[in-house]
This record gives sequence, structure tokens and C-alpha cells, in this order.
Amino acid sequence: MKYDLIVIGSGPGGYVAAIRAAQLGKKVALVEKSEAGGVCLNWGCIPTKALLKSAQVFGYCKSAANYGIELSGEAKPDMAKIVERSRNVAATMSKGVDFLLKKNNIDLINGFGRLKGDGKIDIDGTEYAAEAIILATGARSREMPFMPIDGKRIISSKEALTLTELPEDMIIVGSGAIGSEFAYLYATLGVKVTVVEYLPRLMPLEDEEVSKTMERCFRKMRINVLTGTTVKNVSQDSGRCNVEIEGKKGSETISAAIVLSAVGIKSNIENMGLEEIGVKTERDKIVVDEFYRTSVPNVYAIGDIIATPALAHVASAEAVCCVEAMYGLAPEPIDYTSIPSCIFTSPEVASVGFTEQAMRESGAEYTVGRYPFTASGKAAAAGDRDGFVKLIFDKDKKLVGAHLVGANVAEMIGEPTLAKMLGATAHRIAKTVHSHPTMNEGIVEASEAAEGAAIHL
Repeated sequence: MKYDLIVIGSGPGGYVAAIRAAQLGKKVALVEKSEAGGVCLNWGCIPTKALLKSAQVFGYCKSAANYGIELSGEAKPDMAKIVERSRNVAATMSKGVDFLLKKNNIDLINGFGRLKGDGKIDIDGTEYAAEAIILATGARSREMPFMPIDGKRIISSKEALTLTELPEDMIIVGSGAIGSEFAYLYATLGVKVTVVEYLPRLMPLEDEEVSKTMERCFRKMRINVLTGTTVKNVSQDSGRCNVEIEGKKGSETISAAIVLSAVGIKSNIENMGLEEIGVKTERDKIVVDEFYRTSVPNVYAIGDIIATPALAHVASAEAVCCVEAMYGLAPEPIDYTSIPSCIFTSPEVASVGFTEQAMRESGAEYTVGRYPFTASGKAAAAGDRDGFVKLIFDKDKKLVGAHLVGANVAEMIGEPTLAKMLGATAHRIAKTVHSHPTMNEGIVEASEAAEGAAIHL
């Protein structure tokens, strides 16, 4: 059978590409070797957020007295039930993808796809053909030679999602989104957590003020944060993991029941036939143009396998742009300076655009407006006063960056993202009336601060 389009990989890039092509009247097949929805829905974004919600509820139970609520007995986490709920949420979302595929008459083919050239794909011994192919095979946890993952004591994020018993202590190597979210999760549930970060600060890709604030918040949670620290080796002895590190105190060995490797991801591009048909790659990534065309005609690539931010919403946006360009709808290329990112700790972290450090290093003229949530009535009422809104404006007072720390800021980042896309100025944002009392008023307050017209500071 020959298709108009075959998509390999059913994550948030792959299934969105398949559905958009089907909406345009194309005959589409989607190839997936595991569960529909890929890593994001089954072993990443969604189940992680379910676990984090359980941690948040447990945190509320422990602090119920602060809200005038008396609870009889002691609140205790049941990790097996927490994990069960998380897996049920993931299964529900995966079934939702199955439903969407059927609704759009997309053929879901289970198996591993390998490119054969001339529009042909081998899927576990059966050959299929298509006018065009989109590669959306995603990524997996990166494994370091000094820290071999065994899935039991030295684990990846996948195993961290399914621990049915809480360990006494845990060492997390890496403090990006994955490492930080698991640090918050397990520390909240009572595990003694140590975070080891090679770079000089926690959450190293975030604005410096965000990193400093989150390090203080982590320490309040009794998370031991070791920045500027290198992991030399991880060994096991008597059911414990010994981690040799070198940092500000010199060389030492720390120990824990579990070591979680959160040092990044590796693209899934092996054994796909890329080299054989001439698809160009660089540094573990497939090379594409602005509309995701590879070096081979009618072969496209999106998501974590190309050199763009490895985020689910980026993959979905690339999917739509790729398909629409492929079928003549002339979409605008994605503006990668306007991609929001979030870390779902407590408080949350959300950002878009340029950091202050990047603006400073570029030599560009800029203005910063800040608003601390300690001044927010809504934050005080909710008992969530940690964090701030930080907006960065260029010489023309147009918004070029936003960096937020606080409760539910992942829900707030959409507004500054849109403002940046539209070239909104500090004056325009400051004059946009926001409802009261909300955390979102911080956007207005920070804009007023940049204008020198702050009222509540």
C-alpha cells in the first residue's frame, strides 16, 4: 500500500503531524514501536505532572494547619497508589491519541521503521511506500559511561516514574527540568535528596535570578544542592550507591540508595537507515532547513531529533509548520526566540525569550521590570508568596524576555509569550487591565516598574 505520508514516531510531534496531514485530505500512516503518544504522554510530561500533583496535595495536607484546617492522624504518601494514579492518567491520554487517529482515518502501524530510499520504509520486515516521510522518533535519557543505568539502583527518569517504594535517600545528577522536578517530587514525599549540578548554578539554562531564587527554595525544602560539582564515578556496594564527586570542597564520596541520572537526552536516530540513504546529521541531530526538509527530498524531521529545543510543544508546532509547508499552505517559520519553557517544581518556573545575562553579553540596551509576589494579595491569600515576575524590554521598550517564579506561573507564561510575538511595549502591557486579585497582575506591575510608574512597590 502507498500512502501520501508516513510519519515515524507517535509522540507530540508525530501524531500532530499525522492528524494535520489527514485534515488536509491526505492518506496517512503513523508508525510506532511502543505506545501511542510516545514518551511525552506515556513516560514523560503527563505521568510526571500526575506525580507532581500528588506531591502538591501531600504538601497541602502537611501544611493544612496554616490554612485553618485540622486533620486527624498523619498524612502519609502511598507511593504504589501515587504511581498507579500516574499510570492511569498516562493510559487515558494514550487512549485519547488512539481515538484521534481513528477519528482522522490514520493507519497506526506497530513496529520499528527503517528508511530504504525512494519513499520506501521497512517496518519489521514489511515494506511500505509513501510520497513523503516525516521522522519524529524523539529521544531517550542520555547514559554516561561513569554512571551506567541498571534500572534498579542507578535509574533514568523512566524508572523514577514507577518507584513503588520511597527510598531513604536519592542523589540526582543534573538540575535541568527533569532533575529539578524529580528533586521536588521526592523531597516533598520525604526522601532525603541531593542534587549534583556540573554547571555553576541550579537550573543553568534559566535567568540567573531564577536560579538563585530556586536554589533558596530547594534549600528550604532541605534539598542539598551541590553546584559546580563533577561526578567522577558511581559504584554500588551493599545496596548503596557511592558517588565520587569533585566540587568546591575538593574530592569526596557521597552515598544514597538511588542515583537518578538526569544529564540530558539522546536523539533516537540509530539504525533507521539515515546514512544509507544520505540523510545528513551533525552531532546526534538530523540537519533540516526552516521547514524541516532534510538533505534527502521528501524526507522531513521534527522534534527532539533536530537541533531545536527538546520540548513537546515545540515538536507539535514543528509538526504543523512542516506539514503545512509540505502541502503548500506557506506557513511562517517558527520563531525560536519566542518558545516558552516551564519547570513544574513548587514554586514553578516559566520563561520565554532572552535572559538578562544574554542581553548584557550582547551589549544591547535593555530595561528590566520586576514584581515580587510578596507584594501580591492573591499570593498572600494562597500562601504562595515565593517568586517574582521579571520582564526584559529592549531599547524601544518592546518585550524581549520574561522570567517567572511562583505558583501556577506555567499558566501565566502564555501572556508574555504572546506579547513578545506581537512586539508589545511596556506601556501597552501596563495599560492592559487585569482582573484582581490574581497572580497575573504581576505582569502589569512589572511593566509599570519598567516604565518607572510602579504603584504597589
